[in-house]
Amino acid sequence: MLRSLIKQFHPTHMAVVFDAKGKTFRDDIYPEYKAHRPPMPDDLRIQIEPIHEIIKAMGLPIIVIEGVEADDVIGTLAKQASEAGIPTLISTGDKDMAQLVDENVSLINTMTNTLLDPAGVVEKFGVPPELIIDLLALKGDKVDNIPGVPGVGDKSALAMLQGLGGIDDIYSNLNDIAQLEFRGAKTMAAKMQEYETQAKLSYQLATIKTDVPLPLRPEELTPGQADKQQLASLFAEMEFKRWLEELAHDAPAGKATTPSAKAADISSDQYETILDETHFARWLDKLKAAPLIALDTETTSLNYMEAELVGFCFAVAPGEAAYLPIGHDYVDAPEQLDRTWVLAQLKPLLEDPQCLKVGQHIKYDKNVLANHGINLQGIAFDTMLESYVNNSVAGRHDMDSLAERLLGHNTVHFEDIAGKGAKQLTFNQIPLEQAAHYAAEDADITLRLHQTMWPELEQVPELKAILQDIEVPLASVLSKMEVQGVLIDSQKLKHQSQQLASRIVELEKQVHELAGCEFNLGSPKQLQEILFEKMNLPVIKKTPKGVPSTSEEVLQVLAHQYPLPKLLMEYRGLSKLKNTYTDKLPKMINHRTGRVHTSYHQAVAATGRLSSTDPNLQNIPIRTEEGRRVRQAFVASPGYKIVAADYSQIELRIMAHLSADNGLLTAFAQGKDIHRATAAEVFGVPLEEVTADQRRSAKAINFGLIYGMSAFGLSQQLDIPRNEAQSYMDLYFERYPGVLKYMEATREHAKEQGYVSTVFGRRLYLPEIKSSNAARRKGAERAAINAPMQGTAADIIKKAMLEVDKWISQQPTDDVRMIMQVHDELVFEIKEQKLEENRQKIVKLMEEAASLNVPLVVEAGSGDNWEEAH
Repeated sequence: MLRSLIKQFHPTHMAVVFDAKGKTFRDDIYPEYKAHRPPMPDDLRIQIEPIHEIIKAMGLPIIVIEGVEADDVIGTLAKQASEAGIPTLISTGDKDMAQLVDENVSLINTMTNTLLDPAGVVEKFGVPPELIIDLLALKGDKVDNIPGVPGVGDKSALAMLQGLGGIDDIYSNLNDIAQLEFRGAKTMAAKMQEYETQAKLSYQLATIKTDVPLPLRPEELTPGQADKQQLASLFAEMEFKRWLEELAHDAPAGKATTPSAKAADISSDQYETILDETHFARWLDKLKAAPLIALDTETTSLNYMEAELVGFCFAVAPGEAAYLPIGHDYVDAPEQLDRTWVLAQLKPLLEDPQCLKVGQHIKYDKNVLANHGINLQGIAFDTMLESYVNNSVAGRHDMDSLAERLLGHNTVHFEDIAGKGAKQLTFNQIPLEQAAHYAAEDADITLRLHQTMWPELEQVPELKAILQDIEVPLASVLSKMEVQGVLIDSQKLKHQSQQLASRIVELEKQVHELAGCEFNLGSPKQLQEILFEKMNLPVIKKTPKGVPSTSEEVLQVLAHQYPLPKLLMEYRGLSKLKNTYTDKLPKMINHRTGRVHTSYHQAVAATGRLSSTDPNLQNIPIRTEEGRRVRQAFVASPGYKIVAADYSQIELRIMAHLSADNGLLTAFAQGKDIHRATAAEVFGVPLEEVTADQRRSAKAINFGLIYGMSAFGLSQQLDIPRNEAQSYMDLYFERYPGVLKYMEATREHAKEQGYVSTVFGRRLYLPEIKSSNAARRKGAERAAINAPMQGTAADIIKKAMLEVDKWISQQPTDDVRMIMQVHDELVFEIKEQKLEENRQKIVKLMEEAASLNVPLVVEAGSGDNWEEAH
């Protein structure tokens, strides 16, 4: 709003006025003043300080005066300015301010961009500015809790003010009220007399003071010079991207506006386009001589299995970058070097492990080159992973976001040169003069980002090790798995889809019968009407718009007691299974390989866990029979078996290691069933007498505590009263005091440092750990407890993948293939002849991937398909 006002009106003098903390003189006059107002929301409260910082950096004076409201300060300044003949504009949507309007003072509502002068006040309120206080005093104001005169509304107040004048005139002519035309006019005089004191008090409360002693007069409120460096830093921190871009464009030549003192002005003067063999030879020599090459490929698709190579980009020093086009085929495209020849020339360099490379998400480039018979080696750094390891929750880790955040540079975006939507061009169709700058900039920015981030990571040995010993080498392992893919039985999935479709139709029919009418099960609005209006089920939660929620969480709670929500849950689960997997997976089979190729993401989950897309392997539901059947369609190649090797209860084992609780350590050391052992402790029964229900409850407690579950959450999960759930938790902590001590220490540690660490030193930052919003703070505390366990589990399986891959690379060709990673599980295809020998070796390598105070246990089964391997 401030920026808009300045652009629209170009003020010579300006100030921003805030309320001071504490009471004002009105609270002394009337303690109930504004008493009904709820406190400022926590979400807004935390924004006040950053707003102050930005306003100061803009060079605008800020005024805060104790004992009065901001309105009184504005009123005083407006009156002083008007008396001096200075045209004045008050930016507000507050009706009270209309009393300040005169020939020199106007209001602007920046929400609607409407101006209010004296004539506008009459048109809007029915009275001139000088009677606005009287109008408020008669009607009262619910927002400010100004009482007014009971029974006086808009019509009666306007009739009295227009017919008799202000409050003093009305009280001087009470007998004339009966002659006015409004309902209740005959009895209004008595009412006015009865509430005279209240009316006069209301007048006093509604009057904006115009005589507040101020440190500055209007003519002294001159905006100062904006601190662009500070604004750039604030805009970058708050991700105000457009404003950051505007700042960069407005900056005087030669002056940096970047938030990072390390970042230099970025110039593309030295970007080159390589179109002939002589130029190529010169750059090949540069690449061979460079200590580190920034490398990127330009292609026709984000799908690495379908992408056609269009060009290479390189950078050897900041600003020294080149684009090598080999596949632009639009009409009149310049002649380019032959793709086959270029690949043959570059292959030795690209496959040289001594020639060090840095890329942004370089795993994609490795996959694309693998399709051309090139095994990219020498990957030393990846800027996406550097950002992720440095702080996984600081913001997005894509190149454009990093360039803006760390270099204060707004890169050319792909849509800027390719267009959007259905008409978007693929890279081979983009004119070379545009493509060359875009591509060379990619390599240049990648190198600059590395030079900005790496020195910071080097200062923290644990993070340096996470990057160099785990994440960067893992990218190459994941690349192999992605290109390898997994075999899918499409006929089996087709059959499952037909069965699911029949069950979905049946469920829909049952839901309609229970509801007593037909409706669209996919419509939250119709579902809300059926559940909460027609069937009168209890409202568990509301949406931000204030209507009853029909979310999964709500249906889950209702399903405990009501049959319709239970059927809806099943309907939703099966529909999602059908749409996401049984229908979709066959369409994802690659025509060239006959296999499905997922994409693994290292820089998405905050805790370090891998995620996957197209297909998302992590989300295949395994708690239902239908979900488990989907895994039957993941099959072994002829002559192979599927082996699934899964870490057993790894997060509980990590909890035992981190908490050093003697009871947990002993239970794991003795190889006990941990849930049965916990049940024996909590319920005070011998191990052999633990019932199935007691074990189920103990399992819920064990896993619930890992995720910071409250007694309320446990009561919901076990469907027991909250006090009973609380007593279970109390008993648990009595038996395992080390766990409680660890949880309390971790919360405190997180508040002090702002982050928690895994066993191997990976950090998870918790920006909400000191939030004034209780829900956010509690969420951050739960994350603080869970992240070290989940993050350590992620680190362990990543280390295991590296060890297993190293061993596989030493085996006879294709004896063992690592094909999937899902949660705490690795999935392999292994030749039948050496199945047992190789299965045992994998188990051994996984169990030895880390050394904790409890044994790591891996369970590995085999079968013709993934489900059988469990």
